Amino acid sequence: MVVLRREIGDVLRDARQRQGRTLREVSSAARVSLGYLSEVERGQKEASSELLSSICDALDVPMSLVLREVSDRIAVAEGLLVPDTVPADLAAAVDGDTGRSWMQTRAELAPVG
Repeated sequence: MVVLRREIGDVLRDARQRQGRTLREVSSAARVSLGYLSEVERGQKEASSELLSSICDALDVPMSLVLREVSDRIAVAEGLLVPDTVPADLAAAVDGDTGRSWMQTRAELAPVG
């Protein structure tokens, strides 16, 4: 069975590790205790939308990308085909909002292995 909090935690941990950042750095930036962030990353605690937003801000990763990656992982677990395309208007909006390309940001969140 797919557990949403575990998938969210995995995506957040993967993004943090790809940035080479520690739990301490991100927890401080997100203003959440190190222990609580660790529990969120391990899927032991359910992050509120406010907390998830704060963690995403600390990681400088749009929450929409985190949720999309979670959605894609769940779709794969359910045996659904996940298209690897992004509508041009969405890609342009993300690029304009963050100054980073969609594909660069998406690669940071891609599953390992």
